[in-house]
Amino acid sequence: MLLYLVLFVVGLLMLYYGADALVKGSSSLARSLGLSPLVIGLTVVAFGTSAPELFISVVSALKNKSMIAVGNVVGSNICNIGLVLGVAALLQPIKSHPSVLRRDIPIMLGVSLYLLLISWNSMLGRFEGATLFGGIIVYTWFNYLMAAREKRQTAGAQNIPFDLAITEIQLIPARSKQILWILAGIIGVVVGAEMLVDSAVAIMEKIGVSEKFVGLTIVAFGTSVPELATSIVAAMRKEMDISIGNLVGSNVFNILSVLGATSLIRPIQIPGGFIESGLLIDYLVMMGISFLPWLMARKTFTVQRKHGLLLLSCYATYVAYLILKS
Repeated sequence: MLLYLVLFVVGLLMLYYGADALVKGSSSLARSLGLSPLVIGLTVVAFGTSAPELFISVVSALKNKSMIAVGNVVGSNICNIGLVLGVAALLQPIKSHPSVLRRDIPIMLGVSLYLLLISWNSMLGRFEGATLFGGIIVYTWFNYLMAAREKRQTAGAQNIPFDLAITEIQLIPARSKQILWILAGIIGVVVGAEMLVDSAVAIMEKIGVSEKFVGLTIVAFGTSVPELATSIVAAMRKEMDISIGNLVGSNVFNILSVLGATSLIRPIQIPGGFIESGLLIDYLVMMGISFLPWLMARKTFTVQRKHGLLLLSCYATYVAYLILKS
């Protein structure tokens, strides 16, 4: 058991540092080719930071562990809002730009509802995957148009969902080194995902829980650890730079790009049925907890400490429900 836990942590670290290397190498290459920081943030960096979830879901689907593939996305989305935003807001109140509440959260809820509808027949086929992946292309283009308009109006694009501070990413000057970083990043996320999924399945078999439980909790929490650590460090330094828009954008990317690409590569079957497996409840929890930030910040555009405590309580209650059910 200890060996599998060690392999899980090693796989998680390889995913994290592999994704980081992929983002640095790809961003440096894109900048050297003359692409603007806005375009890089909305494409290269946004896709790069979703690489861990993407490769975990793809590897899981290829290994016929489809509930880990779906649970990883649903659990990660719940974790991003309930745990990451909850901890961040509890440590320090988080302000939100009005566009996040008026535009981005409704989009996230709409995408979540669409996922629920297409999952009703207990399968995400290639057609559904194509519609999801087509959605991420439209979403990215829409965000580019909105960010470009905001940039013209405010002389800066500070409030877009993928505000990832491109200029703070270390520039790798040499083209050969850029390619090496990209290759190292790809190898890191691929091997890390393989190691993490295999160890998670082994842990599942040892403690006697379901695939869905592993995907919704262990794997989802693992892929959210970097965001959680970043928010805690930022709060301790009194530099709360976590963005609700970034978390919302990450959730949209998880559904559209991760499940879209995964089901395009291999259709995702939901064993036991969508309703019978209890996945419907998990989807509803994801949608409910995703709606809470809008409800909390609709008047003051701020998620207060008391809201953070409520989000954490919701996440803890959900995990307790999963444990009791397992």
